[in-house]
Amino acid sequence: MPGTLLEQHAAALRLFGERLRAVADDQWDAPTPCTDWTVRDLVNHVAGEQLWIPPLVADGRTVEEMGDAFSGDVLGDDPVAAWDKASAAAHAAFAAPGALERTVRLSYGPALGRAYCSELTADCVVHAWDLSRGIGADDRLPDDLVEFSIKEVMPYADGLAASGMYAEPLEVPAGANAQTRLLALLGRRG
Repeated sequence: MPGTLLEQHAAALRLFGERLRAVADDQWDAPTPCTDWTVRDLVNHVAGEQLWIPPLVADGRTVEEMGDAFSGDVLGDDPVAAWDKASAAAHAAFAAPGALERTVRLSYGPALGRAYCSELTADCVVHAWDLSRGIGADDRLPDDLVEFSIKEVMPYADGLAASGMYAEPLEVPAGANAQTRLLALLGRRG
């Protein structure tokens, strides 16, 4: 089981990349559990999130300074290559000495690099599930990444629906496994 935050982050990026490599040419327009997003929209979103990390974490820039630098299509003609480049740069930015202890100025306010990395690790894990569902692939997530994501999401899960980006949390059936609990926290039915 990966132990450090950086190991968890790397594992989440690998997981998403593996699911991305399973997308067939005719699946890019397929729907996903994120009701407003196709498979391509979802991959574009997650790749775009990775693009934000180097300027915010490594360069100390702000969201305001970056403006709409990563809006629109960031995937181009080769989504896998775009993902590989963005995810490698994101991980390198978080892995740089002192990056996890640095204050990052995000759209919702300042946060430690560690908190930002944790948030994006959990987000990548959940979106790997979304992508799997969108392409009809095996949607089981690694237990250690699920447990990590539950711990990350629990403190703010109740407020996610108010952001408009998530559905209301669902009732968790008695005896539900960790993946079902995680998905329910985020309004997804496993």
